[in-house]
Amino acid sequence: MGIFSFFRRVKNGVVINDLITDDAFENAALEYCIRDLCLWSSINLIAGLVGKCEFRTFTGGKETRDAEHYLWNVEPNRNQNSTQFLRKLITRLYLTNEALVVEVNGQLLVADSFARTPYALYDHQFSGVTVEGFTFAQTFYMADVLYFQLSERNMRQVIDRVHDSYNRMLKYAATQYQRSRGSRGILKLPNIPSGSEEAQNALADLLNNKFKRFFTANSAVLPLPQGYSYEDSGGKTYANETTRDIRAMIDDISDFTARAFGIPPALMRGTVEGTKDAMNTLLTVTIDPLTDMLQEEINRKRSGLAGMRKGTYVRIDTKTVQHIDLLSVAGSIDKLIGSGVFCVNDIRRACGETEIDAPWARQHMMTKNYAPSGELNQALGEGNGDGKTA
Repeated sequence: MGIFSFFRRVKNGVVINDLITDDAFENAALEYCIRDLCLWSSINLIAGLVGKCEFRTFTGGKETRDAEHYLWNVEPNRNQNSTQFLRKLITRLYLTNEALVVEVNGQLLVADSFARTPYALYDHQFSGVTVEGFTFAQTFYMADVLYFQLSERNMRQVIDRVHDSYNRMLKYAATQYQRSRGSRGILKLPNIPSGSEEAQNALADLLNNKFKRFFTANSAVLPLPQGYSYEDSGGKTYANETTRDIRAMIDDISDFTARAFGIPPALMRGTVEGTKDAMNTLLTVTIDPLTDMLQEEINRKRSGLAGMRKGTYVRIDTKTVQHIDLLSVAGSIDKLIGSGVFCVNDIRRACGETEIDAPWARQHMMTKNYAPSGELNQALGEGNGDGKTA
């Protein structure tokens, strides 16, 4: 039996120390490393994109940059900037399928753990709310907090079951690969040492140490005691399982994890082909619904019906996620401004540039190519100016 080791793992938010042998430790470590790699790559990708979004605040129907804007885009609390805050929020959301944000003394805090008591007709209650090791004694009510739930079913549990199935195949492929490239032989002994402890130790050293160095060395000679003989049985069979096959299984785990998170697998594999289409798909099917859920909860709790009627609300702008190459979109910019859809400052803001403090930059302009049909017919002499032919 091998040497025992402690393997630290986390299950349902609880840290567990398992006492396992070295071989089991290596297998468990491999399993959890692959699982964590796929899981955290997906979470970090989504959290990073949400962190790039701008929380636009409106008061009386006009965009403002007041305390609410500063709270969501710069400093939600004393110990976190907005990017760190949103990363923690998205991480808790995808790890536990729910996330809780409480406001204390004007600071927004993401809870590390909490207990929720649901009610059908009354506010849900949240107790044992813990943030950075501090547990609040008070009970929070649904109307006073921001509570986010990702879906009706925790997809991480589904991912774990998929991982379990693939990890068994992965271990088998890795074991077969190692065995196929190992050395095998037959050691013939004149007799098995049973009496002398020194003889038993010498045999153990020969089997566990000297043969190991002999098999792993590029060139070596192994002296054997008198009466011992070794025959090579040609153990290198070179099974069909190669490192590329094992890599393909790991890619499968990554693909299944990405699909569970709504991420196009191409983005997780890092392939260049189709990246633009994959990013558009990610924004449409994952980021936009996620930010829509966030802003709905923010608006209904921080503005309410009365505030929404007055034009006070928050809008999460996902257009800031993608990088814009100004030279490649110059023609599109000209069309957007010339058609009167956007003003100059709208375009500059979408491109990440500062706005121009001038009245003309806020005006919507239209080229002479665009005109009402009546005016166009009159100019062509085909109508009477009211859009109707004579």
